[in-house]
Parts: sequence; C-alpha cells; structure tokens
Amino acid sequence: MAGTVKENIELQMSELEMLFSMFPKKGEITLQDDNTFLNVQQYLNNVSEALPHKIEYMVSVAIDESKERVNLQVTLPYDYPHAAPQLFARSDALDRQQQLQLNKDLASYIASLESDELCIWRAVQWLQENSSPYLENSKVSSARESKEKVVKTFFNRMWIYSHHIYRQELRKKIFDCAKKLNLTGFCLTGKPGIICVEGVKANCEEFWHVIRYPNWKHISCKHVECAEIEGNEDHLRRFHSFEDLQFQAHGDYGLRNDYHMNLGQFLEFLKEHQSEHIFQILFGIGGKSSGN
Repeated sequence: MAGTVKENIELQMSELEMLFSMFPKKGEITLQDDNTFLNVQQYLNNVSEALPHKIEYMVSVAIDESKERVNLQVTLPYDYPHAAPQLFARSDALDRQQQLQLNKDLASYIASLESDELCIWRAVQWLQENSSPYLENSKVSSARESKEKVVKTFFNRMWIYSHHIYRQELRKKIFDCAKKLNLTGFCLTGKPGIICVEGVKANCEEFWHVIRYPNWKHISCKHVECAEIEGNEDHLRRFHSFEDLQFQAHGDYGLRNDYHMNLGQFLEFLKEHQSEHIFQILFGIGGKSSGN
C-alpha cells in the first residue's frame, strides 16, 4: 500500500543519503537543486507546509575496466518507491542507438524488480555490471564509421510552444539541459512561453524528452527544421548561445497570469535571426513588428 507523501519522501532521502555514503567523492552525485536537503527537511519537520520540488539528482557511475562513466539522471515522483522512478542513462562514449538500447534494457530490469522497494542503488549496480558491452559495441561502431570517408550527421532546430513559462525551477532545468547538450537558442519567459533549441539532432531530441517528461501538459513542438551535414554543425546555427529573453510585458508584472509577452518585440527578434517565418507557425497569424 502506498504511503503518505511524507513517508515516501523520507524513504527517498534515506536512499539518497545511502548513495552519498557509497559515492563520497565530489562530482559522483550531483543534486539538481543545491537546496534539496534544506527544503525537504523543512517540509518533513513541519517548518514549511509547501511541498518540496521532486528530488532530482545525477549519479556518475564508473564502469569497471574502462575509463568511461555512465551518468544516471534520476527524477523521483512523490509516490516513489510505490511508483517507478524516472531514470535516464547517458554517456559521451555511447552512440545514439547504444544509449537508447541501454535505457530500454535498464527500464526492463527495473520493471522486473519487486514493487514498493527502493531501487536506485539497484539501477546503479546494474549499470556498473552491464554497461561494458554497450560501450564496447559503441567503440566498434565508431571505429567502423571512422573508416568511412564522409561522416554525415543531422542538425535540428526545434521550436517549442508552451501556454506559459514562469517557474524558476523549470527555467533552471531548461537552461541546464541546453548547456549540458551544447544547444543554442533561447527561452522566452511569460505567456505564451517559447523555446528554441538548435544543434545535433540527437541532443535536441534528448532535450525535448527531458523537459517535457514526465507531465508538462501545456507544451508542444510546433516545428522542426532539419538539415544533413558533414562535419561541424556550427555554421548552421542562428544563435551563438542559449539566451534568456525578457521582453516588455503587457499588463502588470505583479500578476502572474497577466504576464503576456510583447509579440511585436518577439517578431523583431525573429527577424534579426532570420526566423521571421516561424511567427505564423507558432501563432497561426501574420506578424507586425512593434515599430509598425
């Protein structure tokens, strides 16, 4: 039987503390929010009635007989361990196909375990014991590809529309993920909220998977621009970094639900980045700049 939220969070924190004892070196475990322990303790001790954010962290797993590491991204729903955790394993040493297969097999393993039990340490142990074949297969695949004269990849520019983007922790997740995946573009806060990411196709797809999962209801990918490239993709980028856009809003800044972005200023921004055509795709209307 599922416990209360507090009971579940207590179990989640006990498992996290155990993982810290298992991986004491700096950088082996990274919290998504540095204030996780403080916020959770205030909630558990009834100092704060506000439900803390879901516990998110990354475990850097060293693979035996290899200098490589596999990073396990962990997001815990409030009803974990009575519900499955959200896990995603990635490594720079894995190609896209091997990474997808690794995550598929990891998910199958977690599903085979007894329900209602803490299982993050089991996932870490499974990665330690089972990642080597995926890494070896990826090396073989890379060696085979290196013999080819032309290596082609795909470049994507993904345009994402949300009903609104306000929450600071959500914006932090967006920016951290874009930085980690070497994506450029922007995030426009307000109502509506717009995100553009551009870079290697696999990285764009992983960004989309991470930010919308598990339950961002009012978000959709409106359009994807794709091009096949040889070598470096930087010449196709329209943005030099991942920007934080803050346009003058209509209405009162103090009223969250009235924080509408200035579409005219946004259209001017799109023009400056050779993307004016996206305006109609995003909003279904033709655009007029703020100076017209």
